[in-house]
Amino acid sequence: MKPSIKQLRAFVAVAQSSSLAEASERIHLSQPAISIALRKLEEAVGGALFSRTTRQLTLTPEGEAFLPVAVRLLNDWSEAFEDLEERFSKQRGKVTVAALPTLAAGLLPGIIAAFHARYPRINLSLHDVLAEQVSQMVREGRADLGLSVAPHDTEELAFEPVLMDRYVAVCPSGHPLLEQESVAWRQLAGHPFIGINRLSSSRQEIDRIMAEVGAPLEILCDASQIATVGRMVAAGLGISVLPRLSFRQIATQGIEYRPLTTPDVERPLGIVMRHRHPLSAAAAALRALIQEQARDSRG
Repeated sequence: MKPSIKQLRAFVAVAQSSSLAEASERIHLSQPAISIALRKLEEAVGGALFSRTTRQLTLTPEGEAFLPVAVRLLNDWSEAFEDLEERFSKQRGKVTVAALPTLAAGLLPGIIAAFHARYPRINLSLHDVLAEQVSQMVREGRADLGLSVAPHDTEELAFEPVLMDRYVAVCPSGHPLLEQESVAWRQLAGHPFIGINRLSSSRQEIDRIMAEVGAPLEILCDASQIATVGRMVAAGLGISVLPRLSFRQIATQGIEYRPLTTPDVERPLGIVMRHRHPLSAAAAALRALIQEQARDSRG
């Protein structure tokens, strides 16, 4: 038989008290129940922890050596459950999120501010990375949640759409394409084009669509950062295509956008999670807030 937490509490209470009566009041157990707990503890460890006289119980040398260990075990037990309770009540914890740069800059700032206001003791860690890296971080457990396009790996990863984005033609002010209410994809051909990172999910989709419509882009240069693309377009070097959500990052004087049509391409964005791996209470709270904010933005 292994010692129980009840037996440890009885041992510490008696060792730190001047009498069984005081120990009984301290841990809310009857004196006979304490005596039984001590006897079973001594049977489990194989020897006497107390020297018994008619008037009192005193610790044996083995009992004295065990007392600080027992106190530490009880403290660890209490702290473990306090920590667990705080995590379930979202008073503490940590959530790591991997997100597309578009979502990290365009959607998450408001969500993070609202989350911190509700749960100020939960630490948030944000990684703005490309779609494949989002999937990899979630798959490997290095991120609790991902915010991205639908992953290719549907065996290990689940995708929960929360909002729909579209692509837009981004042009310097005064550009002829801005005279239209919308721009057909084919019309992008023939204009100097500032491309975004060729490894990004957006760039791969743009190249696929332009191949479908049979209108190759005239790439002037590629830039890794959306903000850099915006500055180059504002300087009049060319036009570009970006997710509409990302326009919040680059909105400035000298740059405007128009919706792209023919074909009409929607870009589902959502939460990426691991199958068969439940979220922590903190991560589940963040997921719920993302869903809430997305519903509000659609409404």
